[in-house]
Amino acid sequence: MLNSWAMNSAESLIRTLAAAGAEVCFANPGTTEMHLVGALDAVPGVRGVLGLFEGVCTGAADGYGRMADKPALTLLHLGPGFANGIANLHNARRAHSPIVNLIGDHATWHVDADPPLASDIDSLARPVSSWLRVTKSADDLARDGAAAFAAAARPPGAVATLVVPSDLAWGEAQGPAEPIASEAPPPLVSDRIDMLARVLRSDEPSILLLGAHALRERGLRAAGRIAAARGGCRLFCETFPARMERGAGLPAIGRLPYFPEQVIELLGSVEHLILAGVPEPVAFFGYPETPSRLVPGACRLHTLACPEEDAIGALEALADAIGASSEVASSTPAERPARPSGELTPVSLGAAITALQPEGLIVMDEAATSGLPYFLGAGGAPRHTYLSLTGGAIGQGLPCATGAAIACPERSVLAFQADGSGMYTLQALWTQARESLDVTTLICANREYRILRIELDRAGLREPGPQAQALTDLTHPVIDWVSLGRALGVPSERVESADALVRELERALAEPGPHLIEAVL
Repeated sequence: MLNSWAMNSAESLIRTLAAAGAEVCFANPGTTEMHLVGALDAVPGVRGVLGLFEGVCTGAADGYGRMADKPALTLLHLGPGFANGIANLHNARRAHSPIVNLIGDHATWHVDADPPLASDIDSLARPVSSWLRVTKSADDLARDGAAAFAAAARPPGAVATLVVPSDLAWGEAQGPAEPIASEAPPPLVSDRIDMLARVLRSDEPSILLLGAHALRERGLRAAGRIAAARGGCRLFCETFPARMERGAGLPAIGRLPYFPEQVIELLGSVEHLILAGVPEPVAFFGYPETPSRLVPGACRLHTLACPEEDAIGALEALADAIGASSEVASSTPAERPARPSGELTPVSLGAAITALQPEGLIVMDEAATSGLPYFLGAGGAPRHTYLSLTGGAIGQGLPCATGAAIACPERSVLAFQADGSGMYTLQALWTQARESLDVTTLICANREYRILRIELDRAGLREPGPQAQALTDLTHPVIDWVSLGRALGVPSERVESADALVRELERALAEPGPHLIEAVL
């Protein structure tokens, strides 16, 4: 083992990643990562951020990647530590978020002893990683790091995982490796553009379904040009977009429904479904007598661009191909609801946010059943960025908001959070307090797993018995979010009316630093 920290392989790796563009490492390290921890001290420019749970680290890396458009690092401890973060890496993979996971492993010569924390890291990492490698030598570590960063940064973004045996991290190194340029998206397919231009010129009823980077401003404006030029084309976004620009001045866009029968009904009224940066719609779950694939046989399915392709360029090329005007007036006027008063409901909750949200707000929506009124009403609010739960693994909201705040310190962040799923990763509040992040957490405290009550009803259990009710109930005991927030260092208040919510939300959004509001519905 080296007696000095100077240019061991761990430092060569971190220097390589810093040169490639890495600026943040969300970490929950252990013994096998100590040389990597030391390297963060030795290398300027990479900020170490401690998460008290690995799911906070991976979720924060997801939020950072969505907003920064470049990879964050995570530093995780062996297979069990990585396993704690898998759920939010599942979400990040669905969001196409750029992330580089660094997982410490036992020393190569120690593995045969089968120590207590030994595990099959490859099998754990493969389902949530688009790129996976186990470093084989100290000299390879920096080069492997450069390859991991390039793989994660390839548009639209991916999860790359590098396993680092501890003896290879402390071994001698030849120095940093040169960064590797990421691959560019494949070129546009002109035949595809021409064919879809003919489809749109027919003015047969169609839907242009947008996802991934197509939901950035340029993509939305190009889609708006298309819809304005061809009256038979309507615009929708995927059900749970990773990142979507919204607000006054942008084209109006619908949202693909959640329940499969609603999607089937929507698509049954159109002859063409055109995909831009999004895969074919499928049901989130299998239901009796309901198909998995939701595009009816009479609706023809077309792909303009896959998520891995240049969806923005494809939309602009298609708009030009149909002769769409280069200037399209927005169909979303600037408008806000009045500040609500009286009873606190999902509708008044959404109205309060829309009435008060500042320009440039980042909204991370994991409000579940309480969040739809806000989305439907915020189209005319000041310009903002909307993030949502992409992979369905709950517990993404608080960490994702944390990472977004670190990526964009000049912008306010709202974590719009259901109470049940918030309990999965509430440790993110501690990181927000520690880092003095400008995050306002709004807890929708309906004190039940409301979505499960809905699903019980959909399954025909309209009068569930005591055990079924108990498994969806959060009132025995009631979760005291105010005490939890304060214990983790975040100023916290409880509100039980729309008037009180308006007062506390206005104050929280105006003050820097983290705040928590528990809204009892």
